[in-house]
Amino acid sequence: MGDLNVSELELLAPAKDRNIGIAAINCGADAVYIAGPQFGARQAAGNSIGDIKELCDYAHLYGARVFITLNTILYDTELDAAMDQMAAVQEAGADALIVQDLAVLKLAASSGTLLKNFSLPLHASTQCAIRTPEQARFYEDLGFSRLILERELSLEQIHAIRNAVNCELEFFVHGALCVCYSGQCYLSEAITGRSANRGACAQACRSLYDLTDSSGKVLIRNKALLSLKDLNLKDRLSDLAAAGITSFKIEGRLKNISYVKNIVRDYSIALDKLVADSGNSLHRASFGHAEGGFSPAPDKTFNRGYTQLYIDGKRGQWSTFDSAKGMGEEIGTVKSFSPAKDIIRIDPLPRTADRQPPQLHNGDGFSFVARSSETIGFRADICSGMEIRCKPVPELFPGARLFRNLDTSFEKELTSNSPVREIHVSVDIRAERTEKGYALHVRAESEDGRKAEWISDAGTQVAGNTGRMESLFISQLSRSASRYRFHIGKITKSSDGSLPFMPVSAINSIRRETAALLDTMPCNARPLTNRTGQILSGTGAWKSSISYKANVSNRLAVRVYTDAGAGTVEPAFELTHRKDAELMRTRYCIRHELGLCPKQTGTGSRHDLYLVNNGRRLTLRFDCQKCEMAVLQNAPEVQK
Repeated sequence: MGDLNVSELELLAPAKDRNIGIAAINCGADAVYIAGPQFGARQAAGNSIGDIKELCDYAHLYGARVFITLNTILYDTELDAAMDQMAAVQEAGADALIVQDLAVLKLAASSGTLLKNFSLPLHASTQCAIRTPEQARFYEDLGFSRLILERELSLEQIHAIRNAVNCELEFFVHGALCVCYSGQCYLSEAITGRSANRGACAQACRSLYDLTDSSGKVLIRNKALLSLKDLNLKDRLSDLAAAGITSFKIEGRLKNISYVKNIVRDYSIALDKLVADSGNSLHRASFGHAEGGFSPAPDKTFNRGYTQLYIDGKRGQWSTFDSAKGMGEEIGTVKSFSPAKDIIRIDPLPRTADRQPPQLHNGDGFSFVARSSETIGFRADICSGMEIRCKPVPELFPGARLFRNLDTSFEKELTSNSPVREIHVSVDIRAERTEKGYALHVRAESEDGRKAEWISDAGTQVAGNTGRMESLFISQLSRSASRYRFHIGKITKSSDGSLPFMPVSAINSIRRETAALLDTMPCNARPLTNRTGQILSGTGAWKSSISYKANVSNRLAVRVYTDAGAGTVEPAFELTHRKDAELMRTRYCIRHELGLCPKQTGTGSRHDLYLVNNGRRLTLRFDCQKCEMAVLQNAPEVQK
């Protein structure tokens, strides 16, 4: 096992809509993931089939891919609509489906008229919470050609999964982190009735809570106790590739175009360096090079601070207690402010080799954490050096740490100075002297293997200065046309050592004609792994009963598990049936964050703790053997 070719590396970008998807491809993404009209796990990010087709057509010009998120759980009444959408996105040109509900396996394998020719690869969503080799083998045996792994894994755990399966492995490398194991969070549903597994998460983990003990004593007041920093593994791409990851995924299907462009460009540059340093053992999954444009600056884009989470198998400080919102880049501290004149003076952060005093601009946005623990934002009217004039900000105080969460100058640069993505083409020219004059044989080959050969009438005039003419060919043909960047490979003179004289306009037309010929041929995309033919192989791999955490909510998903050997299948979780229901389980631990972990310190209480928000109390239970924390609906305390 684990012998899949892992030399092809893919940067996978989020796309809320078609325009963001196109921008991501232009900035260097090898693939984008986007929702269709329904079932996309983000209710605010649906897209029409027409927009999906336009994005697919554009992506395929570069051999890039488009993956459709069909990753909510499905009800029996929705199966026909899901099947309709599967057929529609395949017709639109999609390259794969990202799936949580196993009913899609049955739909894909159905012999009905609508889906009788369905052939898209299926990728197991991160919502499947795959974090062990046994789980990975189960999903591979069902026919999934790619597994999107749980975020909370270490390199060692990833490598173990790589050794257990032959399918592709995908891993998140950047963006917001759910505190819970993916697909198994029921906190939003319990509090608001909005199910995360139906794409309606209310982000209860970003809310403010008090932390109390069993006596009701408040240990921490009004903090975002379940909110994690954002993931950033840009410096660990090489380690992940060595562990067997082939697709590096950026989170953010609700993020705006500025965020996607900035982060995709940053990671594309890092991935290009990894490929360049590999000695040709690695290559990108698509074609074309994004060049020029803005210089990426991730700290200037929305983030909650960064963490590498559990990648090294160690715990760190993962939480962002003070604010669940994006603070931006730290500028300095408030030195003084004059409410009467609305003037704020700032002490900048100390200058270092990597950090220079910031340049503030009129209209910039700023944020700080007030004494009430609330994150406050405001916009500058006029900036002059380290002085800001703005409307009154009554919550501000001297000593407050000030952050800039909107750099207007950088936003303008992102909008107006985008990179250009071009496919490299090598061109050979051979001059032949005929009875009628000169014929110019043009042979071009693109980096994806397309070949164009044609003959151009080069007239009768002989170049008086052959060397100068050769230089002109090189300079004019080593330019761009359409989406191609041309490079001269070889120029062969005629048998008498001459070259035709050609004006610049005629040489430029050769470049344009060659581009037009290449455009008539589809880009030779690298093939995706597809295991569709193995779907529902009936291995009997699942011997135990299935709990509510499998999120089974329709008859077809039940059948998948029973076909695989499951004894009983518990229906999708209904919160009203259990007063002590486990709403989430996580590797994150509040006791560890606070330095109260008994395993760390050898002391400290092992009793339950409680989260309180607006009079509602949730129980925190600590599974020290597994080093996990669970959040339960208010439950009796268990002595440990």
